[in-house]
Amino acid sequence: MKVILFGATGMIGRGVLRECLLDDRVTAVLTVGRAPTGLAHDKLREIRHDDLLDLGAIEDELSGYDACFFCLGVSSAGMSEADYRRVTYDFTLSAGRTLARLSPGSTFVYVTGAGTDAQGRSMWARVKGATENALLELPLEAYMFRPGYIHPMHGVTSRTRLYRVAYVVARPLYPILRRMFPSAITTTEQIGLAMIAVAEHGAPKRVLDPSDINALAS
Repeated sequence: MKVILFGATGMIGRGVLRECLLDDRVTAVLTVGRAPTGLAHDKLREIRHDDLLDLGAIEDELSGYDACFFCLGVSSAGMSEADYRRVTYDFTLSAGRTLARLSPGSTFVYVTGAGTDAQGRSMWARVKGATENALLELPLEAYMFRPGYIHPMHGVTSRTRLYRVAYVVARPLYPILRRMFPSAITTTEQIGLAMIAVAEHGAPKRVLDPSDINALAS
């Protein structure tokens, strides 16, 4: 299968990219983003594009793909709702609507988060919930991944300094946390493998929690 990956330079995106490049089921990967991945691979092609709200200039490069893995996202900390919505909702729907028009029926996997709720009290939960609902209305095979705690694997790190420090502190506790809260914890590797599995043969439901993601990965 051929996949498009948004957010390939972030922690989740780098983990997903690693699994796509290693997996024989994926024959080609196109990354779209403002920064290069710094990787070279026979299956990998990159498009540098600054304005994710307007994909018109690169539309010809986006058709003919079987799936899109949308891993782009930011923390809502310190952001206004308007700014957070621009990155979370507007960027995502720009990609979703473009691919729905170019490749209707293709798979679109969106990384959202545990606690997402369009009617929720938290700003981030409402915005992500609205994003999920809008994607599910498009003519795509759309799936929402709602991970909880994500453990980075294989040298993958977060670009956010605070998160990097938190992961260093949490790393020795990971085996304990995994045993105590198996249904709330997943890894960057499992997310990547689960996305490939969903693109290959779908999933029994459209909104997937950590236990669903881990089951698909296995």
